[in-house]
Amino acid sequence: MGGAALALLLALLVSLALGASEIELGRVGEVLLFPDDSTESLVVHTLRLPRTLIAGLAGAGLAVSGALLQGVTRNPLADPGILGVEAGGALAVLVLVVFFPAAPAGVFVPAAFLGGGLAAAAAYGAARRVGLTPLRLALAGVAVASLLGAATRAVQILFESRAQGALFALSGSLAGRTWAQLWQVAPWLGLGLLGAWLLAPRVNVLALGEDVAGSLGAAAGRDRAATTALAVLLAAGSVSVVGPIGFVGLVGPHAARTLIGSDHRLSLPLAALLGAALLVLADVGARLINRPAETPVGLLVAAAGAPFFVLLARRLGRGSFS
Repeated sequence: MGGAALALLLALLVSLALGASEIELGRVGEVLLFPDDSTESLVVHTLRLPRTLIAGLAGAGLAVSGALLQGVTRNPLADPGILGVEAGGALAVLVLVVFFPAAPAGVFVPAAFLGGGLAAAAAYGAARRVGLTPLRLALAGVAVASLLGAATRAVQILFESRAQGALFALSGSLAGRTWAQLWQVAPWLGLGLLGAWLLAPRVNVLALGEDVAGSLGAAAGRDRAATTALAVLLAAGSVSVVGPIGFVGLVGPHAARTLIGSDHRLSLPLAALLGAALLVLADVGARLINRPAETPVGLLVAAAGAPFFVLLARRLGRGSFS
């Protein structure tokens, strides 16, 4: 746990130091503690610090969301991107921008929560009709995400000029994120992460199976609903500010369980740290790979996460989870 915290701290400092222009790490620490009127201080405090904090919060939210979904469904392939939650949240934000342009910023996270929840329900319902297994749930989620992605593109084409304001929610990018956007999502993600940690003992019980949870006196239906809602909220809050960025919610939880075991009281905080570090470092790579232009961070995460998903699916397909 300490190593993950140190890795996240280093990732945050590197994120503040590197970009279109480079700032020495010592100078980064100096302007963080003692802001001045220099260009370096302006770049760090105005441009890079809010962006870096948003990346950390969103990465933690996506990783913990994936861990909760994997625990409550007992499905190691569950992930807010694979189950269509991210695509549903992004479409909801787009609809809000296009058809309700006067809507206040405070309704974006609830709208993304609603869209993500409906997408997850659709994926779960489709998989259950043909026999619920981890691979079938993943395939149903991919199908739902593809359908919602097509709907998103259709709205963009039909209402091109009005959809411009939602591009930030669809690009999977952290470019241009501001303090205002950080304060918009920080309460939702902060409370969601706290709630996930408080629910960790119940997720441990749910992961044992419904029959075992019932025999231990747990209200399995209520706990499952609360945990799923919290997972969707964390994913929705992240999507509302950085757009759909897949695989963070898959890689983070599996890495945490490999390092520390399956006890959610320990794996959830570790997954949060690893997810935050992953997205912060991916954002650094997005700035440097074609500097001074920026590559969408979602492309870099997908490039790393897609092979991981394929290997995991093949391993599960050969085992008892299929």
